[in-house]
Amino acid sequence: LLGYGLGSYRFDVFKSESAPLPTLMIPADADAARIKRLLAGVFLARDLINMPANEMGPDGLEKAFRALAAHYQADVTVVRGEQLLQENFPLIHAVGRASVEAPRLLKLKWGKKGHRKITLVGKGVCFDTGGLDIKPASSMALMKKDMGGAANVMGLALMIMDAKLKVDLTVLVPVVENSISSNAFRPGDIYRSRAGLTVQIDNTDAEGRLILADALALADEEEPELLIDMATLTGAARVALGPDLPPFFTDDEDLASRLSESSLEVDDPLWRMPLYKGYEKDIRAKIADLTNAPSGGMAGAITAALFLKQFVRKTKSWAHFDIYGWTPNERPHSPGGGEAQGIRAIFDMLERQGTKAS
Repeated sequence: LLGYGLGSYRFDVFKSESAPLPTLMIPADADAARIKRLLAGVFLARDLINMPANEMGPDGLEKAFRALAAHYQADVTVVRGEQLLQENFPLIHAVGRASVEAPRLLKLKWGKKGHRKITLVGKGVCFDTGGLDIKPASSMALMKKDMGGAANVMGLALMIMDAKLKVDLTVLVPVVENSISSNAFRPGDIYRSRAGLTVQIDNTDAEGRLILADALALADEEEPELLIDMATLTGAARVALGPDLPPFFTDDEDLASRLSESSLEVDDPLWRMPLYKGYEKDIRAKIADLTNAPSGGMAGAITAALFLKQFVRKTKSWAHFDIYGWTPNERPHSPGGGEAQGIRAIFDMLERQGTKAS
């Protein structure tokens, strides 16, 4: 039933006519509410990714974020534009300041204090030109999907809130457009992050890890029991595992085992990759604490994960998902285009951990 539902998705917002779809009759003994919940989360992620950047820029993503929060009576706060500097989010500001639409950090709070504290962080780069290290045209064609991490954590948050899981949920989405203008951040610039670590910009096209760093630092200050970030972060992950198998990174063996188990149980592919400490030397810069773009081009997904790990110091358990957020070729359970990856597995894991509503 779920597979049929996943395959029934269509993105026809910009079509003059919509093709009729067959209706799925759900048997009386099936958990219809759960099936609809999972489909709603996946479809939200797909819809957000499929929207073109002229419709789903920072303003559009904030609007969708507020709509999701309002539907489940969650609280939203937004730090926007120059206020980012005042409230110590310098990396988010630096990456997004060249855009006409101001950079911002979106925060959703839902649930009950005293329940398990879970924080989700999603990369919200609404379009990525590469900045001054501009991408070639062929690499820019799909960059509307560079907010796929944000779309996926929003889809996951929908599932969690709709199921009324017993959690104290926070969702953080740093939102920017990596644009080119006279005030764009430059190669060679050095910025002090929210966590106090200085970062040398060696490539403006490695911007996702910068905005995640500030958001992760904020999440870490609040010391959740579980911190998950999702991002369309590296091409290296695609070279290693292709578009359909997202890697995840964690140094929590129990979390890794539970994620892998749920991945197999719900047929939502995931593959653990190592946080190999031997590569930590590659993210060090000569005149700053860190570089955002290690030279050499080796182990790019691992060094990106190790970079993010520098900003997670207090949190008991953390996992980073380097997703693609896109299905290149149509398959029975996916018509192609924007895709939710890993969120059904994560949701299944949370349900199994005794967070179900009574």
